[in-house]
Amino acid sequence: MSTTPPPSPIPVDDSRSDARRPDDDGAFGWLRALGPRGRRAFTGAFGGYALDSYDYFTLPLTMVALKAYFDLNSGQTGLLTTVTLVVSAVGGAVAGVVADRIGRVKALMITVITYAVFTVACGFAPNYETLLVFRALQGLGFGGEWAVGAILVAEYASAKNRGRTLGAIQSAWAVGWGLAAIVYTLVFQFLDDDLAWRVMFWTGALPALLVVYVRRNVHDAPEAAAAREKSADKGSFTAIFKPDLLRVTLFAVLLSTGVQGGYYTLATWVPTYLKDDRGLTVVGTGGYLTFLITGAFLGYLTGGYLTDKLGRKRNITLFAFLSAASIVAYTNIPDGANGLLLVLGFPLGFCMSAIFSGFGSFLSELYPAAVRGTGQGFTYNTGRAIGAVFPTTVGFLADSWGTGGALIFGAFGYALAVIALLGLPETRGRELL
Repeated sequence: MSTTPPPSPIPVDDSRSDARRPDDDGAFGWLRALGPRGRRAFTGAFGGYALDSYDYFTLPLTMVALKAYFDLNSGQTGLLTTVTLVVSAVGGAVAGVVADRIGRVKALMITVITYAVFTVACGFAPNYETLLVFRALQGLGFGGEWAVGAILVAEYASAKNRGRTLGAIQSAWAVGWGLAAIVYTLVFQFLDDDLAWRVMFWTGALPALLVVYVRRNVHDAPEAAAAREKSADKGSFTAIFKPDLLRVTLFAVLLSTGVQGGYYTLATWVPTYLKDDRGLTVVGTGGYLTFLITGAFLGYLTGGYLTDKLGRKRNITLFAFLSAASIVAYTNIPDGANGLLLVLGFPLGFCMSAIFSGFGSFLSELYPAAVRGTGQGFTYNTGRAIGAVFPTTVGFLADSWGTGGALIFGAFGYALAVIALLGLPETRGRELL
């Protein structure tokens, strides 16, 4: 007679059921409803995305110094952003498959370590070509982190609060952006530009501390992990192109392309626009970015709330129109009206960030557990790669149109996003199993 004890049951986390979580109302009800395990996952994903943002923005903020140091033209500096975003498509797709096969938490740690190591390596680049290679490799980790972290938290969140929960995760991007702007202002105030840009990249080692926390404290959502393990399609890349998911995959890529094409055009070129076209100093640029980043942070939180109230598609449509209008207004402010430029930075940051708040919940809800990482990683990051054409186009147009005039190109991305929504279902209220 066998004495082998029966296998331990998979622990069930009760944070995903509205019926079993009566304390999920109020301003922070969404956070309480996650439960202890969910809140630790939230902390890990929030930190990962904030530091992902920090490492990303080391490039746009140092672009003027890089341009002078390596004697680059606008097209070459734009290519640095483009190669990051293009390679991020590969990184995102791979990370999604890995997350479905070995788990969300392990995949999260891999992506964080990857983007941290190669951000630091950028600071040691002896020439433009080496910098381009290191920045491309940084894109491997950069592309995967958001998708993996968003899914990790989405699988803990209830259907009722998933939009605002993932909107709060998205707000980490503004936190990382703000931290990068502060460090940029300090570093470039006290160091010569030729050394300052290197120091900025070296500070990208910060995410290594987060990996220690994640390894010790964060675990996959048990119910979703169990559902994923039961499927024969677990981590299957071809599954997201089967007839039942093909339409979703294609339109989700188009949606991601439009929104990220518009966003990265602004994120890449606004610092250069403020410094070169508007003649602001480093401190002045930092001040204007403060308004932009503050608007972004509040936009993420507001968009997360509205995506639960209005629905995923209505929230994206609303802020697509408002983002396009903000770009046109921001880049057509007359010379000498820098005070108005300061004021309009807030709604610009607010609108172009609020549109992202529904992405984490929307893309997670479009795919079943077995290929959720694969689908979200591929669609979000393929859209990011295709959208990378936008910043490069602006870089080449800037020499003849001026950076401000070329930035208008970003508004076309938001029109693509609205078109893409016509082919996607509304998913508000959908449970993740």
